[in-house]
Amino acid sequence: MLVDFQLDTAGVREILRGDEVRQLIDGKADEVAANVRALKPEAPVEVRKYTTDRGAASVVVADVRGMAWQARDGILTRAAGSAGLEVRAWRSAR
Repeated sequence: MLVDFQLDTAGVREILRGDEVRQLIDGKADEVAANVRALKPEAPVEVRKYTTDRGAASVVVADVRGMAWQARDGILTRAAGSAGLEVRAWRSAR
């Protein structure tokens, strides 16, 4: 059986730019930040919410020790995993 499928890119774009997705992204970023704070209470953690072509957010350990904590303990990776997110290695476009 052959199924004819056509992706509605305009519809997907509209969903990704919508308030529900924005709230989901912001909520997950806040959850990751709370998980980092639970792992390293002394860590100053910032959630930076921004918009590209859709809602986005980053979680930052605003301390010079943050890179060492990530390298040694994987605090951001563990915090994201505890929030149900998959962390993968970044790859540049080829």
